[in-house]
Amino acid sequence: MSEEIKEQNVQDAQNENLAPDSVNFDGLSDAAKVAELENKLNELTDKYYRANAEFENIKKRFEKEKTDIASYANEKFARDLLPVIDALEIAANFDPDDDEFAKNVKEGVLITINQFKKCFEKHGMSEIDTSGEFDPNVHNAVLRVDSEDHTSGQIVQVMQKGYIINGRVLRPAMVSVAN
Repeated sequence: MSEEIKEQNVQDAQNENLAPDSVNFDGLSDAAKVAELENKLNELTDKYYRANAEFENIKKRFEKEKTDIASYANEKFARDLLPVIDALEIAANFDPDDDEFAKNVKEGVLITINQFKKCFEKHGMSEIDTSGEFDPNVHNAVLRVDSEDHTSGQIVQVMQKGYIINGRVLRPAMVSVAN
């Protein structure tokens, strides 16, 4: 039985053109046989290196995808938190006048906002810079306004802050831009 298996393996290797026996040596000199075997060795070595390189590329691609999944796993959760931070920032803009309780509430809101921002930074999230020129990759222009204080294309006002998470736009900043 083992003789049959051995013979089948030899036959399979010959069919795949991988075995040195698959080279036809009829009528060849010893030097020609060596050259033919060297060619076959080079061919098989090349196939090995190509297969190994392909395997390494697949492995690298898999690792990158795994890293990307981990990096962006919190993206939906972070996006859901944006209205909360927006509401807190609106509350922080409230002017409490002389009401001591309102001042304390505002102080608590500011502390909460700072904690949110530290947590965001810890997880690779940051505000989009809105100083300077309009960038369509990270800004959403909702208005074009005339402004003597700004040159054309500069951001005049921020209507809603934008955020980036791990280099990817989570929400573009809504801005008005000078004509």
